Amino acid sequence: MTPLRQKLIRQMDLKNLSPHTRRSYLNAVNGLARYYRKSPETITSEMIEDYLLYLKNEKNNAPASCSLVLTGLRFFYKHVLDQQIEIGFRLSKKPRKLPTVLTKDQVWKIINSPKNIKHRLALMTTYAAGLRVGELRRLKPEHIDSQRMLIKVVDGKGRKDRYTMLSRMLLEELRRYYQACHPHPYLFPSSIKKRKDQPLSYEAVRCIYEKARKKAGVKRGEGLHTLRHCFATHLLEAGYDIRKIQVLLGHSRLSTTIIYLHVSRKTLSMVPSPLDLIATGKDSLHATDHQT
Repeated sequence: MTPLRQKLIRQMDLKNLSPHTRRSYLNAVNGLARYYRKSPETITSEMIEDYLLYLKNEKNNAPASCSLVLTGLRFFYKHVLDQQIEIGFRLSKKPRKLPTVLTKDQVWKIINSPKNIKHRLALMTTYAAGLRVGELRRLKPEHIDSQRMLIKVVDGKGRKDRYTMLSRMLLEELRRYYQACHPHPYLFPSSIKKRKDQPLSYEAVRCIYEKARKKAGVKRGEGLHTLRHCFATHLLEAGYDIRKIQVLLGHSRLSTTIIYLHVSRKTLSMVPSPLDLIATGKDSLHATDHQT
């Protein structure tokens, strides 16, 4: 391991960065060094700009991906080399797309597609509690609070703990699953013998969902995060307060949760068109004119 890499790891430890952020920053610096086949100490700001343009125009990396590389490089040059790099690279605004939301029937078909009980319960738990993939992976049996009917989410986004709801149906299914499989230490441990003490990998969870979705014949909604979107939207359509949904999802800002107002068909259909309001007013006037 080179001295620069050791120093970068040390600085990330001191800043208490998440494992995912550490990997991203290391990949950013390694990618730059490999591209020029030089030590980052000898690479200028203009060369960094050229590298970012290469990622954007030739590699067709997404704006968020380029932004993450730039953030990692800024961290490295500031905290490791004690330099402020001047970069004129500005990313275009990321288009804000509405999340894909499936119907309740589609969700139910996906959940019940796997024959493997662990796979089925992983999907059911994700939807029933509105979890992120990482939150699902970190779940342990002791996080299921059957007395208060809550699930404790440990080390969620932003390294925050929170509680979310525990469905009665889910609790019954989890009890059957526990009696049959005795999962330990994680609720959904890896199926690989050498990794039994580790949770299911991100790739394994992704494959479980995609296989179930295709088996169910659902063509939309790629990615397990779709079940989290469905959780929020279905609660909203059932009449639950959006601020309560915000707490359940673990959103720090209400503006993040409000996006589900845009995909809730029931919420949108309840708002009358101004054209209909005008027509209603005219009908009332016509009725008054006829009476007079």
